Amino acid sequence: MEIILLERIEKLGAIGDIVTVKDGYARNFLLPNKKALRSNAANKKVFEANRAKIEADNAARRSDAEKAAEGVDGTQIVLIRQSSNAGQLYGSVAVRDIVEALHADGVNAVSKAMVVLERPIKTLGVFDVKVALHPEVAVTIKVNVARSPEEADLQSQGVDVMADLFEKDEAGFTEDYDPNAEPGEIAAEAPAEGEEA
Repeated sequence: MEIILLERIEKLGAIGDIVTVKDGYARNFLLPNKKALRSNAANKKVFEANRAKIEADNAARRSDAEKAAEGVDGTQIVLIRQSSNAGQLYGSVAVRDIVEALHADGVNAVSKAMVVLERPIKTLGVFDVKVALHPEVAVTIKVNVARSPEEADLQSQGVDVMADLFEKDEAGFTEDYDPNAEPGEIAAEAPAEGEEA
């Protein structure tokens, strides 16, 4: 289906571009959300008549988004979650959790639709998450997922908490090893000085 874009859409085009998209994408997303018009003679005339107003509205929304971006860009949020010893979360961190944490920190300019999370976060660590405040304005925030506030502080300083945990576990009990022993035989204690084996 051919459509006329009413706003910039990533990987598709800018305002006023006439592009061809799949029918379902146009019918179910672009047209109901007023992001595009069907491309026909009547709609082309309507778009050209209103082009200046549409572009002015877009510029106003973009400038508002740029002002909001100054308060959001580089924001770091900490989410405390339970996890296994291997660092896998019991559950996951989704868009809703990120937006709630931002609102708790006083950043109210972000809604769920603006957070671009390619897949839910399922491990401990610090993650960069893209926030698209406007089709032309995107910022990055840091999401620090940890088991405790102390771990979150260490992770924010660049320490890999899980690697440190496994390094500490390595120094432990070591078993005597006799290279000449038969399989299943228990290693004999070394003979004391002066004794024969």
